[in-house]
Amino acid sequence: LKTGFLKWKPDYDSAATEYSKAAVAFKNAKQFDQAREACLREAEAHENNKAYLFIDCYSFFQEANNVPLTVALQEMQRLPEAVQLIEKASMMYLENGTPDTAAIALERAGKLIENVSPEKAVQLYQQAASVFENEERLRQALEMLGKASRLLVRGRRLDEAALSLQKEKSIYKEIENYPTCYKKTIAQVLVHLHRNDYVAAERCVRESYSIPGFNGSEDCAALEQLLEGYDQQDQDQVSEVCNLPLFKYMDNDYAKLGLTLVVPGGGIKKKSPNAAQDKARGLAAVGSHPEEEEDEYSGGLC
Repeated sequence: LKTGFLKWKPDYDSAATEYSKAAVAFKNAKQFDQAREACLREAEAHENNKAYLFIDCYSFFQEANNVPLTVALQEMQRLPEAVQLIEKASMMYLENGTPDTAAIALERAGKLIENVSPEKAVQLYQQAASVFENEERLRQALEMLGKASRLLVRGRRLDEAALSLQKEKSIYKEIENYPTCYKKTIAQVLVHLHRNDYVAAERCVRESYSIPGFNGSEDCAALEQLLEGYDQQDQDQVSEVCNLPLFKYMDNDYAKLGLTLVVPGGGIKKKSPNAAQDKARGLAAVGSHPEEEEDEYSGGLC
């Protein structure tokens, strides 16, 4: 980087290479602060060299060797800082005309911080989905949206989860993946019922009749039974439907919604083995006092 009488411009390219080697050496020595500093200097050298493709500091974690990035950054307790750098890198990728790499960077950042800050991870996944969608890479966009939806359900942010699932469903319908649309409809209904919004759940099923093959499918029949049981406050019927393989073998976050779905008001409890005997005793008791039946209003109308 030094300049002199015979060297008027710093050699940023060579400097970046040396900083990269230093970062790897510091990382292997578990001197993470120095590794971070070397990596940032490498990025700065690339930036001064107008090599925007490398301004992502990925050299810090692409050389996995013995110490993965997650372990290193957790020991440094600087995950948010790492995510901020990756976000900056993704913006530069977009400016440089490489949106696919930008989306991949955002996805990696989401994975990195998912266990620490699910809210930030959702934002990163949604940003990655938007980039993929703009590039008409719908399958990759759906993968990102799916991760965001599951995190929203896990965090009980059900209003946002309902919107995210609707977007997923719309794209699946656009690419004519109808069976997955059915599954997303089930997830939507479960989310709406956990929001205590029966009207939205019913409307969701009704709108899905326009999807080819939905009407008359196993998914449709199960959802109609589920809504019927919920409307009639029949907890037994709701639990029976939610224990079907169709619900139990969904993604874990949605399967848990089914298993924990409770009808408002308590619903009808499961009958005990002695229920029939109790009912018989009650009928017998009524039969042993016919005079009470004849004078039904002896105590007054109330």
